[in-house]
Amino acid sequence: VQLQASGGGLVQPGGSLRLSCTQAGRTLVTANMAWFRQAPGKERELVAAISASGRTKEYGDAVKGRFIISREPAKNAIWLQMRFLRPEDTAIYYCAFDRAISEALAHTVRGYDYWGQGTLVTVSS
Repeated sequence: VQLQASGGGLVQPGGSLRLSCTQAGRTLVTANMAWFRQAPGKERELVAAISASGRTKEYGDAVKGRFIISREPAKNAIWLQMRFLRPEDTAIYYCAFDRAISEALAHTVRGYDYWGQGTLVTVSS
């Protein structure tokens, strides 16, 4: 599984961005997926995860109420709508793929099998 993340950039505090993660290649696989982020000097942390069905969504405490994860089943793509961005949201954002098809979502890096290359989000005035 090859994942391609895009949509990062520079945004002012309070602004919005939308990240996308698509699968490359002809064979698309449906499974649980997630967004993680890693800021300089910090560990990679879960931002949001979504089940293969799209029915279950979970968020990291730092982004609850501001970010929304969604997916398009036909393309096995996921999006992350980020609103009310803060300087502390600055990080490289990675999409991740878990071979599991379950409503029980993994919350740690070790729970995911494939990773995209990351897209940088910078929140600054």
